[in-house]
Parts: sequence; structure tokens; C-alpha cells
Amino acid sequence: MKHLPKHLQPRWRYLAVELESWPDAGIDRRAFQRECWYAAQNLLGDPGSAHADMTVVRFEFAGETGEAIVRVRRGETEPARAALACIDEIDGAAVGLRVCGISGTIRAAEEKYLGRRGQDSEERNVVFGNEERVAVLRECVADVRLDEAFAGATDLDYDLA
Repeated sequence: MKHLPKHLQPRWRYLAVELESWPDAGIDRRAFQRECWYAAQNLLGDPGSAHADMTVVRFEFAGETGEAIVRVRRGETEPARAALACIDEIDGAAVGLRVCGISGTIRAAEEKYLGRRGQDSEERNVVFGNEERVAVLRECVADVRLDEAFAGATDLDYDLA
């Protein structure tokens, strides 16, 4: 089968996306792709989601943070960003998404917008709500383990034990 001439080939844009969730969340590429499709379909409808053609081309999630690159058609970046903003949960785990930037190639998206995950996390005992608890600390934020869940806190909300 012959290739299409260059002027007839689809043009793509790549959205660099950062993900953040609780430390015990296990999010994989398939679940993130499914949520992207559902969000696009619910927000843009069937024709709009088909025209945006959101596809996850790179995905990495370890611990509580992750990165992804989502491919969309040129001219459909704003609807795709709006669809990504509708995602608040993946496989029952609360998640926060942030589009870091848009690029014309995968390589440029990785180099310019991703790979800055220099946040080291450590597990420490903290005093939260007048009780000593275990927390995962990153910079000035902490995820404090309650009985069966986590609570997000800043450095003003807890004391180091």
C-alpha cells in the first residue's frame, strides 16, 4: 500500500501531561488511555472525539507522579486540553493532571516539558490532627496516611515527629 503524499498526511501535536496521585495509586497506560477517550467522548461528543483522535503515545507512572504524551490532531489541542481537564479519577484513584506544553514532535515534548521530575519523596512520621502518622513528603507538601486513605497537607498543616 502506498503512502499518502506529505500534504495529505495528518498533522499531529503532542501534549506533555504530568500526573499526580496518592502514593498507593497504581495507574497504567491502558487505564489512562480509556479515561482520555471517555473524557473526550463525554465532553466533545462522538464526532468531536473522533476528530481530536487523542492517543497516549508515551506513559510512565511510578509512585505518586507520572508523565504522559498524548497525540492529538493539529487544530484540536484546545478541545483535547479541555477533555484532559475533565479527568479527576483513574481506576478509582483520584488524580490531578497538568498539561505542561504542546509540541510538534514527541522528542521536543519530552525534552522541553518532561523529564524535570526531580522531586524526591521520603516517608517520615509527622504529627497531623494531634496524632503521629506516616506521611510521604515532597518539597513543601505531604500526603498523610489516615486509616485507609491519604490526606493532602502543606508544611503548615503538620509537624515533624
